Amino acid sequence: MLSRFFLKRPVFAWVIAIIIMTVGILAIYNLPISQNPSIAPPSIAIDSYYPGASAETVENTVTQIIEQKMTGLGGMLYLSGNSSSSGSSRIELTFAPGTDPDLAWSKVQNKLQLAMASLPDVVQRQGVKVSKSTKNYMMIVGLISEDGSMDGLDLRDYAQSNLEKILSRVPGVGEVENFGSQYAIRVWIDPDKLTNYQLTMEDVILALQDYNVEVSAGQFGGAPAVKGQRLNTAIVVQHLLKTPDEFAAIPIRTNADGSVVRIRDIGRTELGTERYDIVANYNGKASAAMAIRQEAGANALETAKNVKEKLKEMSRYFPPGMKVIYPYDTTPFT
Repeated sequence: MLSRFFLKRPVFAWVIAIIIMTVGILAIYNLPISQNPSIAPPSIAIDSYYPGASAETVENTVTQIIEQKMTGLGGMLYLSGNSSSSGSSRIELTFAPGTDPDLAWSKVQNKLQLAMASLPDVVQRQGVKVSKSTKNYMMIVGLISEDGSMDGLDLRDYAQSNLEKILSRVPGVGEVENFGSQYAIRVWIDPDKLTNYQLTMEDVILALQDYNVEVSAGQFGGAPAVKGQRLNTAIVVQHLLKTPDEFAAIPIRTNADGSVVRIRDIGRTELGTERYDIVANYNGKASAAMAIRQEAGANALETAKNVKEKLKEMSRYFPPGMKVIYPYDTTPFT
């Protein structure tokens, strides 16, 4: 009956067909585009780092503590946790399809605050990151030095210090995972010398914390000032230490005879990196790598385009010889 109705009214059938085609064409520009259809439920990731800890220690003191607090979340289907020997912990919470990712992120943040007090102090100082993004990598961005003037430490420090935060603000980017870390002062302790001086690692840590601080002693000429006072300046009696020699000179203990035991007496200091557990290479060359996950529901093609345009813009400020590479990119398939 319905087919006969349209056969007898071809003009009406054409009008209906044209309307459907027009609506379909307009809908194309509003559809999310990604490598896979957006049928997976939204997920929230919790990342933390416990430097120097084993996988078992991370599991017992970080991952399990956070997992225990993530109960009673409305719409949560399941969660999975991963603890690595590099000290990193990642927990992914998967919510029911249709759940608002922003609402789920807010719920996870509130639950995480209950667990923060039970986490180790070093983990709290490092910070715990909560992000809403897809599980799979959309693309991997790399940096190489074509003329060899920069090594892997230089490239990874530049990536984290200058590019990671900028790429995180690009529209459509949900998370930027940096495969590396920035420069840091490394203090290598000789256990035999430490024993000879009757010191412990706690003594060294306390000395580093006491002397590597920014201390303000107030203001010179601050209010209330005498009449006619024209000069007003801040007084800083100590800055954060910057060089290995400054760290080596930190006193640990003053003996009764007036002699001082310093960091250089029980070890050595050097400019290194925060973590040595990740090394990235590209065609045999040292490189830096950053994995980008797209935001849930974002257009993968637009996101990749925005990332590449931002890196092209930033490349004007790159050191000589530095080049951007894309060793992994899912958008050509899309």
